[in-house]
Amino acid sequence: MTYSEEEPLKDPYLFSVKNNVATFSVNDEPFNLMTVDYIDRLEEQLPDVLADNDIRAIVFTAEGLANLSAGMDLRQIPEGIKRSGSAEAFFSQRHRVLEMIETGGTPTIATLFGYCLGAGLELPLACHFRIAASEGAKIGLPEMDLGSVPAWGGSARLPRVVGSPHALDMILRARKIDGAEAFRIGLVTELVPLELLKARAQALGEELAAQPRLAVKGVLDTVVNFGSKTIQESVEDEKQASQNTLNTPDWQEGMAAFLEKRKPIFNRYEGH
Repeated sequence: MTYSEEEPLKDPYLFSVKNNVATFSVNDEPFNLMTVDYIDRLEEQLPDVLADNDIRAIVFTAEGLANLSAGMDLRQIPEGIKRSGSAEAFFSQRHRVLEMIETGGTPTIATLFGYCLGAGLELPLACHFRIAASEGAKIGLPEMDLGSVPAWGGSARLPRVVGSPHALDMILRARKIDGAEAFRIGLVTELVPLELLKARAQALGEELAAQPRLAVKGVLDTVVNFGSKTIQESVEDEKQASQNTLNTPDWQEGMAAFLEKRKPIFNRYEGH
């Protein structure tokens, strides 16, 4: 079967904002494939979302409770290459979108449940937080079984998250692991019952959104890029981030709250 423009059109994802947390939810049940339209729309919308000071955390999830995503819709590769102009441009677009998620300066959270395969794991790998369902998750990069390799940065990011031995074990054997093993090897930071997973992601997003926005961005800029820099360069990034927050309204609020022994309320001021 090949992709056709005659197939029924529907929104590739649903977008919402609640309590300063934006949610992108893949809308292709039950397998929630990451279609050509999904990536096109993300590339178009993400810059505006990342530039919106009122959006201070982003959740990536999917409709239903069956699967986060079984990956890219392989049937659409010819159409995607045609739209992009070349195979290189087609895959470069996916790398650009994931890089925006990773380096955009806004905390990102992914929920892992059901199938999280191929691109369905590679997008979460670009997120800063990953939480998994404690039951039913099947997480992996199975491209080796297709005679290929991960194409959305999976073989680059997975070793940085779990270490080379675990990454090679998953990729070269095309292994699918469950949530418990993902937690054990550090791929996810939390295990949550499936029925509570999306609510937990929203709650974590709201917790992050309540932190001082400029300070959060400074930490993300330092931590996300540490692997490509020397310790001296990362320390310099941290020093700059610290100076950027000095005497800002959020810094003043934090100092006042500390002295007054109360919880600070950040992000109340325009532009901060």
